Amino acid sequence: MLEVDALHARYGRAQILNGVSLDVGENEVVALLGRNGAGKSTTMKSVMGLVRQTDGNIRYDGQQIRGKPSHQICRTGIGYVPEERRIFGDLTVEENLEVGRRGAREDAPEWSLDHLFELFPNLAERRRNLGKQLSGGEQQMLTIARTLMGNPKLVLLDEPSEGIAPVIVEQMARVIAELKAEGLSVLLSEQNLHFARLVSDRAYIIEKGEMRWDGTFADLDAQPEISNSYLAV
Repeated sequence: MLEVDALHARYGRAQILNGVSLDVGENEVVALLGRNGAGKSTTMKSVMGLVRQTDGNIRYDGQQIRGKPSHQICRTGIGYVPEERRIFGDLTVEENLEVGRRGAREDAPEWSLDHLFELFPNLAERRRNLGKQLSGGEQQMLTIARTLMGNPKLVLLDEPSEGIAPVIVEQMARVIAELKAEGLSVLLSEQNLHFARLVSDRAYIIEKGEMRWDGTFADLDAQPEISNSYLAV
């Protein structure tokens, strides 16, 4: 579904990605692992057209999307959940969700408010609260739910477990499992190896803007030196 091939990207004069390649199949959850500053968020922003790509290819459903503006990439069926969340603090939960509403898309599940409130019962209870009145974990849920209102086929989740309580992390794991059950594909950027292991089919490890390893978590467990080299704090 998503193919990133030999991607190079930069912020200004600073080269951040150096030949990054990865793929995400249909109805698959893939984790992109690495320390802070390794290039995880830049990879996702590059896919969404938010960072300047200087070389390489990005294909979604066989279509070249590198170089397209972000709004066009979004319309192809890719949803992006940024690490910063970026909810509207002065709008209610329901109003935040309505901002993300788009029409139905072929071969993608259609999300309604009722469906999302079943998936996120915390948001159902606080549907008339302002965004700024939510906890960090509830804001993260709201950001994911708002993205789903666009009826994507592929979701890019940037650090969804960052800075939230363990009980909410477990709820996030359940949500990602439900997204896969609904037929979505997910590319997940994570530092939390335990969380990534709970939800992902396989993983890539990125370090200093380069892919260092890819495989299943069983493969990773059999090579503890990989985790020690690229994931240990």
